[in-house]
Amino acid sequence: MSMYTPRMISKIPLINHLLHWDANYHRGGDDGQGLLEDDPLSIALEDRGLNSNDPHQRTGSSHQDNHHPQGRECLRLQRHKRIASISPSLLRLGRTGVVVVAVMVALIFLLALVGTGTASVQAVEGQTLCGKEIYSINNQSCFQGHFLCPVKDRQRMLKCGNDCYLPRNSRCNDGRIEPHQGSTLGNNADNGNASGPCAISYLHLTDRPYENYFVSDCSSASQVVVTSPIVDTGLRLVNPRLLIAWPAGNSGIATYFTPEDGSPGATLGIALESMPNVNRTLSPLVGGVAGIISFNSSAVLSLAVIGSIRTIRDYVEGNSLNPKIQDALRVQKLADNTIHLSRSYNGKLATVRGGKVHFEKGSYLFNAWHTYPELEQLSASETLNPQSQDLIITSPDETASLSFFSFTSKIVAGGWRFLTYFGRDSLISLLLLQPVLSEGDGGAIEAILSAAIERINASDGSVCHEEVIGDYATYLNEQQGVSSTDALCDYKMIDTDFFLPIAMNEYFVKSQTGRDRRDSFFAKNTSIIESNRGHTYADLALATLAKIMKVTAAFERSPTVANLIHLKDGQPVGQWRDSNTGLGGGRVPYDVNTALVPAALQAIATLAAEGIFPSHLKWSGKAAKRAKFWEENALPFFEVELTANEAQDLVKNYVTESKFPGNVNITDLTSAVHFYGIALEANGHPIVKVMNTDDCFRLYFLNSTNQAQLSRFLSQAAENILRPFPLGLSTSVGLLVSNPAYAQGSANINDFKTSSYHGLVVWSWQLSMMAVGLEKQLGRCDEASDSPDFCSDTALYGRIIKAYNHLWDIIEQNQNHLSSEVWSWVYRDGDYVYTPLGALPGLEGQTSTESNIRQLWSLTFLAVKRKSAYQV
Repeated sequence: MSMYTPRMISKIPLINHLLHWDANYHRGGDDGQGLLEDDPLSIALEDRGLNSNDPHQRTGSSHQDNHHPQGRECLRLQRHKRIASISPSLLRLGRTGVVVVAVMVALIFLLALVGTGTASVQAVEGQTLCGKEIYSINNQSCFQGHFLCPVKDRQRMLKCGNDCYLPRNSRCNDGRIEPHQGSTLGNNADNGNASGPCAISYLHLTDRPYENYFVSDCSSASQVVVTSPIVDTGLRLVNPRLLIAWPAGNSGIATYFTPEDGSPGATLGIALESMPNVNRTLSPLVGGVAGIISFNSSAVLSLAVIGSIRTIRDYVEGNSLNPKIQDALRVQKLADNTIHLSRSYNGKLATVRGGKVHFEKGSYLFNAWHTYPELEQLSASETLNPQSQDLIITSPDETASLSFFSFTSKIVAGGWRFLTYFGRDSLISLLLLQPVLSEGDGGAIEAILSAAIERINASDGSVCHEEVIGDYATYLNEQQGVSSTDALCDYKMIDTDFFLPIAMNEYFVKSQTGRDRRDSFFAKNTSIIESNRGHTYADLALATLAKIMKVTAAFERSPTVANLIHLKDGQPVGQWRDSNTGLGGGRVPYDVNTALVPAALQAIATLAAEGIFPSHLKWSGKAAKRAKFWEENALPFFEVELTANEAQDLVKNYVTESKFPGNVNITDLTSAVHFYGIALEANGHPIVKVMNTDDCFRLYFLNSTNQAQLSRFLSQAAENILRPFPLGLSTSVGLLVSNPAYAQGSANINDFKTSSYHGLVVWSWQLSMMAVGLEKQLGRCDEASDSPDFCSDTALYGRIIKAYNHLWDIIEQNQNHLSSEVWSWVYRDGDYVYTPLGALPGLEGQTSTESNIRQLWSLTFLAVKRKSAYQV
């Protein structure tokens, strides 16, 4: 761990946040929010700081009288001369509070002026105050402003009563330290790798106006995002912001700055500077990070949000901050002229609003850290199988990103916004990345499968979409009258259930390592969710399979729209297009019903035939028969066909209404337009007539045997890839995931804009699945016998080959963006120009959505490659 030479500096204020942690809660409903849906509670989500392997990180306990740690979060600022001040209004915030629990978890942010001057304390990287005592962040943790616990084996010990403990070994129960059930001396953190090497991984990625930095070692993993406005681009002027995010606790800090003189935000620029004596801008701390931030003019700290990434995400995407939490702030002035802002409210976030901390032009050291137990990160080598180790050399940025998201207990979805478990994201990533991922115990594939199975709702078999942890879980528990910080799960999504058996089949049937591992894997006892205690992995997986068999039976008996898979009542979302308008108001998603259901049923048939679930051997025939029925009978409900004249009129109207700036030659539409609508049942319309890229699911997951239906499906898929937007889906920056030009009133075209999360935008993983899906279908023509009819249809086969190559040409033209979550465009000089989604202004009254610079499922091009045999 790199440290630099101490410098003499003065103080600027410390903002501190106290978190109250309780254990054990009675599980209530979900949190009402997926990725971007409106959250009626407007509160944040945060990891409670226990290791994912900790058996006490759970959902569903009925006990309400035990206690887990009280958390602490703070912002510490230090000033030189008159650099910082606090307005009187800030001192009126909050109320006093009493610390009533045994252990504390901290998120601390420290800023110190870099330079020389008269100073009372020599502040250096990793050094600060606990009460009146100076201590090293890398060696100790401060609780309640006066109690120090040591760092042991590069892990922070937590306070319990008057003692300290390692949470991976023990828990705190009413001020008493108790060992975890089944823990042994061999598992103690004391016997870890403290004396071993601790390599630092560092990555800097630019996506203006966002500068992203990733740094990790064996004691921490941190992402730092510096946002600074860019003038004269025609894009939205972003506010200067320093954001720090950690996978541990899914926690972080966001600080916003404004010019001191009140002039437009564009006059204030911020940036990171290189750390002394190292060739990078950041250095890791135990559980945190240190760096130097510079201001090009005097500035004011206008807002700080400290706590959960979910909280920060809610603020960034909707300016949503909960006043009940805000009002719990407490301000203290300490003996060393440090200002200490705290809140003691059931482990919630800390937010400082109205604090007027001032900075002169210059550079400032910041130290930011937490006391959440670190997850055990997989190195780049450990995430990849032996045959794919060369990717570390050929694709260093992508493999470093994959490693940053990968842990032995789960793989997180993306940074900075989704640094926690998301079931759909990780299972899709497993499927597309499987050719390169590590297998076996401790490998990436089993980490993904274990995380999904551990979080299944044992009562009905639902697979968790997103874990709800930490202070957001505390708040939701409190709404149910329960005092607890135990984990909750969001089960609102309908698609994640179907991905699980598909992924299980790919590994436990088609991989020899998986076949060898399946008995020991499914025999594991669950350890994360309390209500799942006493169940094995086999029990929970079987519950999901049984649910799928149950919910798919009615359609086989009576193939009507009513018997298709619908979104859950009261939920506007349920599959990957999980913004409120992603399905155009539809209730019956295309991808789930026409691809995921039959693919999951076929996977269940194979798993049953393999004897993995011996009590349900009959599923091998029953599920296979049902899979074929769904495959053939669900698709026609979504079909849209327009004559060339109808299509021309619709496109002409769309261009006028949407004010599309590009050149459109509607006379290119010389034949019928055929596609499958994005969903059914929206606003009185039977089909949401929005062209889309969700054909990729059926291309990838199914090998259809109804020859006429297959040829018709492949024909429209190829044509819509080849046709330029707004006639089809193609642009020079990628395939747009939605095209509302043919909606005919079935959807609001303003719900599908360049600034919409699932609108006229490009999602990397959809390009990946579309490419490998086309390759899978073409590969069926290489088989010696039983090749589909389209293989001998020269014209159709040629169009599919052309679509495959056209898609890959676009992919290769945009290779610099492929690891990003989602991107948009502006039309300039006769072409589409790549633009970060967050750089575009949102619709009137809406906040634009900021995308992740790296997303787990956007790293799938590590495994998905262009096949030279089909290249023309």
